[in-house]
Amino acid sequence: MVSQIYSMGLYGMDAFPVEVEADLSQGLPSFEVVGLPGAAVKESRDRVRAAMKNCGYEFPVSRITVNLAPADQKKEGPLYDLPLLIALLKASRQLDCDTDGSVFIGELSLTGEVRSVRGVLPMAISAKEHGFGRIFVPRSNAAEGAVVKGLDVFPVGNLQELFRHLTGAETIQPAVPSEVSGETLAPLPDFADVRGQFQAKRALEIAAAGGHNVLLIGPPGSGKSMLAKRLPSILPDMTFEETMETTKIHSIAGAIPPGVSLIRTRPFRAPHHTVSPAGLSGGGSIPHPGEISLAHNGVLFLDELPEFSRSAMEVLRQPIENGQVTISRAGGTVSYPCSVMLVAAMNPCPCGYFGHPTRRCVCSPQAVTRYLSRVSGPLLDRLDLHIEVPPVEFDELSSGEKAESSAAVRARVNAARTVQNARFEGTGITCNARITPDRLRDFCPMSEKSLTLLKTAFERLGLSARAYDRVLKVCRTIADLDGCETIEPRHVAEAVQYRSLDRKYWMKEL
Repeated sequence: MVSQIYSMGLYGMDAFPVEVEADLSQGLPSFEVVGLPGAAVKESRDRVRAAMKNCGYEFPVSRITVNLAPADQKKEGPLYDLPLLIALLKASRQLDCDTDGSVFIGELSLTGEVRSVRGVLPMAISAKEHGFGRIFVPRSNAAEGAVVKGLDVFPVGNLQELFRHLTGAETIQPAVPSEVSGETLAPLPDFADVRGQFQAKRALEIAAAGGHNVLLIGPPGSGKSMLAKRLPSILPDMTFEETMETTKIHSIAGAIPPGVSLIRTRPFRAPHHTVSPAGLSGGGSIPHPGEISLAHNGVLFLDELPEFSRSAMEVLRQPIENGQVTISRAGGTVSYPCSVMLVAAMNPCPCGYFGHPTRRCVCSPQAVTRYLSRVSGPLLDRLDLHIEVPPVEFDELSSGEKAESSAAVRARVNAARTVQNARFEGTGITCNARITPDRLRDFCPMSEKSLTLLKTAFERLGLSARAYDRVLKVCRTIADLDGCETIEPRHVAEAVQYRSLDRKYWMKEL
């Protein structure tokens, strides 16, 4: 007898229906799974056999053939355990129930417990789009699947409760979206904790308002990491579209906390400098998201930037320019979105005190040059704001005056981002940093004096065409924070000063 059960497959950001066909025929006992199964799918045979026996069912003693269609699409992961077992029970007439219009997803333990899998949210979305009305998922994944409207998501803890539901003995109630929003329970670090560094805090406010990339450079202990770690506290609220995209990527990576439906806080990823290029961009035989995609709609923080390998730094150039990373393998090509704020921090030299006002640098000129040259010009050109973080004076550290809180800064950032959302409605542009070159003239009107000042800065600083575009986008953000539609000379002057550090350090005569 042949039985048919539906499940889902996942390739990159896209999910697709998988038909699980089980056939029992005469012949020597065997158990074959065909249809391009991966190693984890082949191992399902042993998990399914043990789970059936331990739950009181008989494993069929016959020639078993399971086909996963479409047969030309690679199937990966343990999520086919549950549909495979149900298909075998129906084929052997040990389970009589209606499974039409239902999708089954889940990994099985040897005792019949249903364990969590990756990618439930995109698979639930695809199931809805393909006309399925019900999806059975592991209990720990039900919250993320429940956000899909028009689809009944049934949380399954073990096989016994699933069979009681399918036979009508006891009903499983569909999951509802969790009220837990994904907000961190502990409060985020506040900018009020940072003493001094007013220019750096102003620059980070501009970066947060426009989604710009940032380089923080200064001596050890000046507060570079402290500032970067407080950046999430001033980032603007996420739109629903951003929330869904971010949650999908974390679902594919298996990084959604149990019981959380949607990730509503912007991600903050801070990989160690030993991370590989594949760890940043993503990889694997079927490529999984890397750090840059997991930071989508949030911040990717690279502390001690020159300590990262050259190949790891250079792999970021194309993704941060295009907002997506494309990974090609023999089995196909996968693209993941990666619209991130790249925030990098570094010392100006190996000892950290090159250019320090009071402490002497002990590095040789050649050592300083080698250290700075680890950050390539093309990567530096993609960083919109270059911020010098000087050492903090004692009077500022010991001052009892309370600094401005993150809540006050975030209010201004949200106001500026609201203006941008209205401006870019229907264009696909999410923030000022994502303005395409063909729309710069439309969205960045300038007065004659502003244009003259920008021309002077362009010629004196020797800016590239890319740097010109990025300075103009920063001008647009400063004007938004100032409540101006037209870019004024003061906005250009402030934006240009954030492009001078590469001339101070990288082009300085040593």
